[in-house]
Amino acid sequence: MMKQIQRFGGAMYTPVLIFAFSGLVVGLMILLRNPIFVGELSNADTTWFKVVKTIEEGGWTVFRQMPILFAIGLPISLAKISNARACMESFVIYMSYNYFISSILNYWGPAVNIDFTQSVGAGTGLTMIGGVKTLDTSIIGAIVIAGMVVYFHDKYFDKKLPDFLGIFQGSAFVVIVSFIPTLLLAVLTAIVWPKVQSGIGSLQIFLASSGALGVWIYTFLERLLIPTGLHHFIYTPFTYGPAVVDEGITKFWAENLTHFSQLTVPLKSVFPQGGFSLFGNSKIFGAIGIAIAFYFTSKSEKKKAVMGLLIPATLTAVLVGITEPLEFTFLFIAPVLFLVHSILAASMAAIMYSFGVVGSMGSGLINTATLNWIPLFKNHSGMIYTQIIIGILFIGIYVITFKLFIEKLNLKTPGREDDEEVKLYSKADFKSKQDKSGKGQSQFDEIAYNILMGLGGAQNIVDVTNCATRLRLTVNDANLIETAGYFKHIGTHGLVKNGNAIQIIVGLSVPQVRESFEKLLDLSNEEVTIQV
Repeated sequence: MMKQIQRFGGAMYTPVLIFAFSGLVVGLMILLRNPIFVGELSNADTTWFKVVKTIEEGGWTVFRQMPILFAIGLPISLAKISNARACMESFVIYMSYNYFISSILNYWGPAVNIDFTQSVGAGTGLTMIGGVKTLDTSIIGAIVIAGMVVYFHDKYFDKKLPDFLGIFQGSAFVVIVSFIPTLLLAVLTAIVWPKVQSGIGSLQIFLASSGALGVWIYTFLERLLIPTGLHHFIYTPFTYGPAVVDEGITKFWAENLTHFSQLTVPLKSVFPQGGFSLFGNSKIFGAIGIAIAFYFTSKSEKKKAVMGLLIPATLTAVLVGITEPLEFTFLFIAPVLFLVHSILAASMAAIMYSFGVVGSMGSGLINTATLNWIPLFKNHSGMIYTQIIIGILFIGIYVITFKLFIEKLNLKTPGREDDEEVKLYSKADFKSKQDKSGKGQSQFDEIAYNILMGLGGAQNIVDVTNCATRLRLTVNDANLIETAGYFKHIGTHGLVKNGNAIQIIVGLSVPQVRESFEKLLDLSNEEVTIQV
């Protein structure tokens, strides 16, 4: 069960990774039409405004079509066969789901206390998805539909029908078997979801009024659950869903950024929900403190190698908010440090919130600067300085705390490991076979090959998927897997074993490595022998 939950959590990253670029585009364009920075060019009748606004509209694509993006994106990682076909099926069924709901509410809306004649918007419970007026189930409806479609897809996509029914095989058959369950799910949604929306509204009021304690608990869980992959279920409803504000903090903040930048009252009094997006500060200030502590506590002869490991991992965390390459360098070697990290991250966010810091700060320095610091600086420089000062203080707290734990407990963090002999595999035979197969080589083939060999070869692999930085696999025999030292030696950030469920921490190049990895598996299926 846990393996399936982790697989699902990893799949959530497929659409989420697109948000960083889109958020950057939106933030920059909002900045470039802000009268504080561009003066009269911000007038709606100027060519400058029209060009900037046109570019900004493109940046809004993923935010305005977020449910569709999740409906299409999840099957990429979840489906075990023919992922592209599963994406198409999920889109068809998800849109059918919304058409069903639209028609049900059009005829029977009053029976479920929904006035379907009103315009969509906040407080109505209605929205537009792909041009269809429907209930606002946010990303939750998309996730449920995608999960159902993937189940039917894996079960029925390859089903052989009689020849005279051959036209209904494959994707058509998946849509057929999904059609009635989708209708029933739409009826259930129309009946139940308005009550859920009411409950979410009450939850928003509670969380928004929970103060620093609520921010602390939320941030602590968001960090602590990273090893399980369940942290997606903590931050996603807040950041992209309706947990504290309709359509999520990220979209709401960007839509109102120009208004917020022109206010002179404390933003905490206007948007207290922004405290639930302060967890990104640990990705900036916390990551720097952790890296400094690792460097100072490493053996003198290993400091250069440790710096080479830490600089790219830390920059990835600080700039774009992907922390796993750094966190997984110590998570399973010294789990007590990850608990300390979670406590410090939660404390930093809660203290910042107590001093009036709010915003949209979940994705590193680039996100924080473009969507917070730069546009808000003129009227809210005090809040920004407060955030930075507290962050710098916590860099020092991180360094002192981590250094104390590492030295007192003699933890084997980067640069303190006992030397271990690592055997590597030859690629000569593999390259020869690959050349004969007529398939080209990519720059990621080498690491993919060494990962495959370290996992016991193609015959030991049951399935493979990935999240933002991890290659997630199921193996037949965990005893065939090499040591964590082997996987670090070949260029990955580490190995996580939970029975036959395996995770290889690759970094941001994991999609390309997975593609090369699956190419190796395909070669094996084509009876191309890989010899070691």
